[in-house]
Amino acid sequence: MNRPSSQPANATRVAPPLEGPRVYPARPSDVYLFGTCVLDVFFPSAGMDAIRLLEREGIRVHFPQAQSCCGQPAYTSGYTEEARAVARAQLALFAGEWPLVVPSGSCAGMFRHHYRELFRDEPETLALVEALAERTFELAEFLLEVCKVRLEDGGAPVKVALHTSCSARREMGTHLHGRALLAQLSGVERVDHDHESECCGFGGSFSVRMPDISGAMVRDKAAALKGSGAAEVVSADCGCLLNINGCLEKQGDALRGEHLASFLLRRTSAASRGGAK
Repeated sequence: MNRPSSQPANATRVAPPLEGPRVYPARPSDVYLFGTCVLDVFFPSAGMDAIRLLEREGIRVHFPQAQSCCGQPAYTSGYTEEARAVARAQLALFAGEWPLVVPSGSCAGMFRHHYRELFRDEPETLALVEALAERTFELAEFLLEVCKVRLEDGGAPVKVALHTSCSARREMGTHLHGRALLAQLSGVERVDHDHESECCGFGGSFSVRMPDISGAMVRDKAAALKGSGAAEVVSADCGCLLNINGCLEKQGDALRGEHLASFLLRRTSAASRGGAK
């Protein structure tokens, strides 16, 4: 791949703001699901759980088999041309009018915000990008604001710490949607933890390029999670889960993180018996 001279590797990409508050549509009959590459390889059960949550709401889920990566790793590493090629392939797969649901705030932010930057000099493609951005939703956001779910908790009382990736927090407000869904579960007490808004150190290629700094960051994050008194950790981003769980496992700690989709399905399946209320 050719490194562009105008953009250093791992440079911060700031998403241009979208105008005004988001207007949410009525619950659709069909959606696309973008699985993300990290979820597909390391957390496939979370992807299936996301599908089950959506189907439980009476929605048909379509999963184009040719989907791959959203292009974010290349984009944030400065490989703009390569990111554009990956993004173009995804655009062709989600060309219909169904909403695109993404069980990752960072990947949803790539579709909703950064594709506009990638294709700003291609008017025809940009029109497709703008249309896709308007119908792209992070999973928690979609369940909360479009499906209007009302969750009935069937699990034992538990203290839970919520971790949200930095880009998901800034670009998609995923921490707010996650908090709202957890608040519906009567047996779940969400506990705050130090460093909540700080990066876990994953940052895609950052963890590979800067392993010492990344390692220090995730150790701080793991210590804060353990110090919170939480029995479980929940996150809506698999990259963070991969990094945090790896650190906890290396330290010999029993605490583990679980994707929000899996946590919600597990807590509500017994109570709902196949249908959210």
